[in-house]
Amino acid sequence: MSGSVVDVASTRLELPVSALEGVGTRPFGIYVHVPFCATRCGYCDFNTYTAGELGTSASPQSWLEALKRELASAAEITGAPKVDTVFVGGGTPSLLGGDGLAAVLGAVQTSFGLADGAEVTTESNPESTSPEFFATLREAGFTRISLGMQSAAEHVLRVLDRTHTPGRAVAAAREARAAGFDHVNLDLIYGTPGETDRDLDASLDAVLSAGVDHVSAYALIVEDGTALARKVRRGELPAPDDDVLASRYERIDARLADAGLHWYEVSNWASGDDARCRHNLGYWDGGDWWGAGPGAHSHIGGVRWWNVKHPARYADRLAAGELPVGGSETLSGEDVHVERVMLTVRLRTGLPLTDLHDGERAAAERVVADGLAVVESGHLVLTDRGRLLADAVVRDILD
Repeated sequence: MSGSVVDVASTRLELPVSALEGVGTRPFGIYVHVPFCATRCGYCDFNTYTAGELGTSASPQSWLEALKRELASAAEITGAPKVDTVFVGGGTPSLLGGDGLAAVLGAVQTSFGLADGAEVTTESNPESTSPEFFATLREAGFTRISLGMQSAAEHVLRVLDRTHTPGRAVAAAREARAAGFDHVNLDLIYGTPGETDRDLDASLDAVLSAGVDHVSAYALIVEDGTALARKVRRGELPAPDDDVLASRYERIDARLADAGLHWYEVSNWASGDDARCRHNLGYWDGGDWWGAGPGAHSHIGGVRWWNVKHPARYADRLAAGELPVGGSETLSGEDVHVERVMLTVRLRTGLPLTDLHDGERAAAERVVADGLAVVESGHLVLTDRGRLLADAVVRDILD
């Protein structure tokens, strides 16, 4: 499989020569999707599977062999640029264990190689980690750990169907730091039905006690098709309240800022520039990345594609010598522009006014007049109030 056009069973993935020629001159990342979970969280709509759902159709072993094949093909197609960032997500990557994740990183290194100073992140469930796990990852070459904490309140974790105990996430973060990881993130979810201000404060107290240099905090979204959505629809749980979500966000931002963690994207805070997640910045800044694994999405030079979702079908495609692409699209100039506005307006660095059309600049001036943004060094930067209304700001600019 080589050249700018790749034949697959149900689609053709076209990578224009111009896109391939630019590979390596822009940040290049690898995302690896691990589709396995021990249990399914009630709010999650990600492409994940429990062992009972998969049966004998797929396993971590068959997934890893397929992943190696996809990465080898990706390197052949792209010319194997050195990788600036690797992000192993899921699912629950830590279910692979330290040795399994080391094998994943080894596959990336075999096919591509890592650039000097590459950022290498894995997500982990606190319950499937240990001091030995983190030591193995550090030795393998991982540089960053992201732990799913969500809340320190036991009753909130129950509503979310999270299986870890309230204190385990903080303990895991400390174990990661002790293993030599300078960069550790904790994820929070706020606005869960039944969560109180006191619960949120306890969660923030716990996060800040862990000594992490990065925090991600997301408002609970009730996704269609999830167990949480069914409970809300039946009236067993109330839907998240927008006013409560706004109040909680302001509370989170104030507490984190006081502790020296400052926002660099609407939902992400870091203790300094070197603590920011470079892989995610690659997404937000329009970089190139190859997404490997079932259901993973990729983007190179204005072409986007996504893999088939089921792990068994994914492995079968690759075993047959095909790429596991489920669909693709080539972004128009207007598509690229719209996405750039949508993503960069959420960044602390802001949206360059030179990227806007005349009518959009006029809309940006109205956004500033409404107190939702300010202009700093030629960039439109959201105010505190503007961050609460970021989606509305985007709509105002693009309409």
